Amino acid sequence: MSIALREITAEDEAFLREVYASTRALELSLVPWSTEQREAFLEFQFDAQHSHYLSQYPEASYQIILSASEPIGRIYVLREEEVIRILDVTLLLDHRNAGVGTELIRELIHEADQSGKALHIWVEDFNPSTRLFERLGFSKVQQDGFNCLLEYRRSK
Repeated sequence: MSIALREITAEDEAFLREVYASTRALELSLVPWSTEQREAFLEFQFDAQHSHYLSQYPEASYQIILSASEPIGRIYVLREEEVIRILDVTLLLDHRNAGVGTELIRELIHEADQSGKALHIWVEDFNPSTRLFERLGFSKVQQDGFNCLLEYRRSK
C-alpha cells in the first residue's frame, strides 16, 4: 500500500469539502431536502468545522492522505506535551475498509510509543471506526453524550 501525507493547501478546499460531505451522506439521505438545501447545509457545516479546527488548534498538522499520489482523505493531528490528539481522520467512501486507516493509526501508535505519550481520539458511539480503534488497543476513558474519548496508552 502506497500511502503518503502532505500538508493541506488552499487548492485543497474543494477536495476537503468532498471529504466532509462523504461523512454526512447517509444522514442527508434521510432528510426531505432539495439538492440546493443539502449543498447549503454542507457548505455551512464544513465552513464551521474547518474554521473551528484552524482557530482552536492552530499548531495541529492538517494533512491530505494520498494513495498512489491521489487524494483519498484527510488527517488532522495535534501533538501536545503529554498527548497526541487525532482531531479527525476521514477517508472517502471508496477507500474505507481497505487498511489505510489501520496503517495511519498504527503509525501514530508507534509515534506515541516512541514519545511516551498517550494517543486520543473522540468518536461518536455509532461510528463504525470505533471497532478499529478497539482492535488497535484503544479503550474508552470518557463519555460525553454520544461521543466517547478513546485512548491508546502503551502498557508498562
